[in-house]
Amino acid sequence: MSLPASTCDNASAQELSFSFELFPPRSLEAAARLSNTVAQLAVLQPAYFSITYGAGGSTQAGTYDTVIQVVEHTGVEAAPHLTCVGSRRAGIDEQLRRYRDAGIRRLVALRGDLPATAASADAPGEFHHALDLVRYVRQTHDDHFRLEVAAYPETHPQATDTDADFRHFQEKVAAGADCALTQYFFNADAYFDFLNRCHRVGISIPIVPGIMPITNHAQLTRFSAACGAEIPRYVRLRLEKLADDKPALLDFGLEVVSRLCERLLDGGAPGLHIYTLNQAEPTLRLWRNLSMPVPSAAAGT
Repeated sequence: MSLPASTCDNASAQELSFSFELFPPRSLEAAARLSNTVAQLAVLQPAYFSITYGAGGSTQAGTYDTVIQVVEHTGVEAAPHLTCVGSRRAGIDEQLRRYRDAGIRRLVALRGDLPATAASADAPGEFHHALDLVRYVRQTHDDHFRLEVAAYPETHPQATDTDADFRHFQEKVAAGADCALTQYFFNADAYFDFLNRCHRVGISIPIVPGIMPITNHAQLTRFSAACGAEIPRYVRLRLEKLADDKPALLDFGLEVVSRLCERLLDGGAPGLHIYTLNQAEPTLRLWRNLSMPVPSAAAGT
């Protein structure tokens, strides 16, 4: 399936912000694969690569090393995820100092994973919410860092209700967030409804939709259950049917996600933030299917 060229011509593409998310490798083999992925995606000239902290208590060292490697090898800006739950000020201060000394100007400020047995209010450390982190970075580093925060069009899975979740987002914006990246979703109406709620209360920062390419049925089901992303019934049933036919599943997934992106961009989304899972090809296929400009250096990848 190929979308019309009018979806995003060269002029409009240059006004949009595209970014790609990576996670730190955990082995030498994974590091080699990631290096190749970054090289292929860098030629698309994204605004930045975001580098995750890692789930379930991974150390920040892997994030820092990956950030430095991306910047040095590609020249593309990198935005480390900085999580705060369970952290103390001294630890956050040290991480901020290292990133500032390395010339990093953009951070993704997040709460992070709670300990398995803890409620947010009971978590150890001096920071309990992303709001605490945003406030602290602004207090200690003023406007040095551009701060990206998370948004949940379909509501955070641990939120008490949709209104409380939206209030938390408002507070992060008021505390100094510059931009928001959404959790991935497959229902464009959820995104546009979230934008309408933001407009009604005067929130005007860019809210960039997070996009998850569909490459694996079991993996997508697991991720979506954990983060509260709803998989439309027809998509879920088709993926179940195609689970043992990898090429057909990839083609169907590409069609679903391409149409989602087309609707988002046509509806005024300021760009896309793609969760690459450290794979280049799904993002490259999506890029081409959206008729995005492909630099000549990437044409043969």
